[in-house]
Amino acid sequence: MSETEIGTVIVTGAASGLGRAIAEAVKSAGGEPVGLDIQSADGFESELVDLADSAAAETATARVIERHGGLDAVVAAAGTDSCGPLEKIPAEDWNRVIAVNLMGTAAVVRAAMPALEQRRGRVVTIASTLGVRALPDATAYCASKFGVVGFSRALAAETAGRIGVTLLMPGGMQTAFFDDREEKYKPPADAKLAPPEEVAQAVLFALSRPAGIELREALVAPSTESSWP
Repeated sequence: MSETEIGTVIVTGAASGLGRAIAEAVKSAGGEPVGLDIQSADGFESELVDLADSAAAETATARVIERHGGLDAVVAAAGTDSCGPLEKIPAEDWNRVIAVNLMGTAAVVRAAMPALEQRRGRVVTIASTLGVRALPDATAYCASKFGVVGFSRALAAETAGRIGVTLLMPGGMQTAFFDDREEKYKPPADAKLAPPEEVAQAVLFALSRPAGIELREALVAPSTESSWP
């Protein structure tokens, strides 16, 4: 893959938020994004799939690879959350955060590995500043994102020289991610949040590196980000 060739890219969570911004950036750069999401991603090809179902996520990934005759990259941007004290979060809600954010990421990457190795493709995982810093009432999210950090670092070591692996850790962004939370778990009204399009540019930079050159890890956040350092 040369510096200007993005190719076919699976983007999880492409129907909204950061995932959509990434898919649009890939398309603008001449690549072909394919969304994997529980909702349809208007404007580009997509597979409807619940990423909490690892088997379904793997099957959807395999369908994309078969249709396109291969794959150049995976960007695992899908994410969900369930805030509150551990003992007050319903088990199914807590488990779903892990299933989507961590298990869904691993499932899609696992299914894509053979195709990615054929083209020396790339994986970009989306963790969070809360993948390296813990906050109260965020056990599910922190567990999932700490897991994505560990998964990504181990994957990079395991596949060095065969595929590229980038771990991206965004801070708070101007998306609907916080909309359904209780007020106490939302950013304050004057919070300076990053436009998801800016974070998407970091993903695009990682995808467009020449073969053998890796952007291993990056943290993208506003200068006044409260969750970092």
